[in-house]
Amino acid sequence: MKKNKLKIKNWKLKIGDFRRGMTYVELIVVLGIFAVMSSIVMYNYVEFQAKVDIKNLASDIALKIVEAQKSSLSGNLPPDYYSTGGYLPDWKPSYGVHFDASNQKNFVYFADKYPDNTYNLTTDSWGDTITINQNAYISGVQCGGLSVVDIVFRRPDSRAQMTCDAQITVSSPRSASTATITIYSSGRIQVN
Repeated sequence: MKKNKLKIKNWKLKIGDFRRGMTYVELIVVLGIFAVMSSIVMYNYVEFQAKVDIKNLASDIALKIVEAQKSSLSGNLPPDYYSTGGYLPDWKPSYGVHFDASNQKNFVYFADKYPDNTYNLTTDSWGDTITINQNAYISGVQCGGLSVVDIVFRRPDSRAQMTCDAQITVSSPRSASTATITIYSSGRIQVN
């Protein structure tokens, strides 16, 4: 009995000479694809980083407002309470955050020494000026047409002592996108 051996030849899958390297055309095509992909990534990186800076600053501002709310509710005393004195006898710690639309790179976290629900540079003995070091800035502050907003929290109430709901807008010079922090008089803080 004779066995039939089946021989299959596929000329399409023929492997060429391994000693041959890349041609110049293949090298130029690969480098061109790499250059196009790199330029797309680098172009989008600037926009992406600007959006990250905006979101980070908006979150940092919202966290500082929440810190003022929690400090007033817990009754934390300001750092200079014992050293400076001069606080009213029945004084309960009130904390707040001061925003001024003309000052785009700073805002103030303060203890309200005299419970008047405003930040007074001369009478409030403790204030921590927070400088914004990111590539984002406070582009707008609004509360009923005012460009200066003091958000103050007093014990035992967690509501914000403000005349209206406040909006703080954060922007970046490298992007058209913005983030908005809305502080409601009920004490709720929303970041969009």
